[in-house]
Amino acid sequence: RIFDSLNVNDPGFRRAVAGGLTTVNIMPGSGHLLSGQTVYCKLRKAHIIDDLFIRDADGKMMGGIKMANGTNSMRESPFPGTRGKSAALVRERFIKAQEYRDKIARAGSDPEKMPARDLGLEALVEVLEGKRVVHHHTHRADDIMTVLRLKEEFGFRVVLHHVSEGWMVADEIAKAKVPCSIILVDSPGGKLEAVNMVYQSGAVLEKAGVDVAYHTDDWITDCRVFMRSAALGVRAGMSREGALKALTLAGAKMLDLSDRVGSLEVGKDADFIVLDGDPLSVYSKVLQTYVEGQKVFDRSDPKDLLYAVGGYGAGDEEPPYMCCYDEK
Repeated sequence: RIFDSLNVNDPGFRRAVAGGLTTVNIMPGSGHLLSGQTVYCKLRKAHIIDDLFIRDADGKMMGGIKMANGTNSMRESPFPGTRGKSAALVRERFIKAQEYRDKIARAGSDPEKMPARDLGLEALVEVLEGKRVVHHHTHRADDIMTVLRLKEEFGFRVVLHHVSEGWMVADEIAKAKVPCSIILVDSPGGKLEAVNMVYQSGAVLEKAGVDVAYHTDDWITDCRVFMRSAALGVRAGMSREGALKALTLAGAKMLDLSDRVGSLEVGKDADFIVLDGDPLSVYSKVLQTYVEGQKVFDRSDPKDLLYAVGGYGAGDEEPPYMCCYDEK
């Protein structure tokens, strides 16, 4: 559970609101085939990390589960080493989750027949039941197709992340009705499996009928230049409407939060930003960020400006937010 690793005072949260982000999906890394449970957070002013959690109608914190394939997990033993074994291990784990689910169902209300509790399988059962979305790190076209096969085989809901070669298999992704959260990197270097990343990804996927969102993967793409990715997408052929949706409502839908965030409508959470220009202009700046109607970033405040532009102290942990705390 990633939330046990989070420090609410980390300056990354302040950089995020400086970039106009109000809602985030915080995930474990992609070094494992199955890295753990993600958590959806609102970037409110907070005293402890629990203050940021988004909860459902039953009070349960919301989140997905992080999975990955490709070169990240292809290391020496005990990692799988090959793409074939990676897929086989994932299948084995889902089959164990199916068996665990069925044992619980057969046990009914008899505690003596219940299997020993397994936290990992418990989370995967939620995936099998559609209660938890898989957020899947994947780059190459063949790896993307592996995810689509696993999705078809086990019936889980999935969002494809990164998809550097998604443009090569856009029709297959559209046919599977799987959304994509994509990233753009415009600097040299990076990993070999992302060598075919192109600015046109958003446009190609959009034209194929795929729901597209952009993400930051901070620090890979700094959250303070979040909107720049969509601007580059438009430059490469994506529609303006689709690009703006990719920054807002599309991502909200992928997190099952479109009834609360992603657009300005009566009854939603009043999350919005104030800009000094066109949102798809690289010259525009975020002036203010509001979460649930409360201002959480103001560029005119020197303390907030520091996180927006950097400088001495911008990497320091944020002092605790307390109603009566007098910062010295």
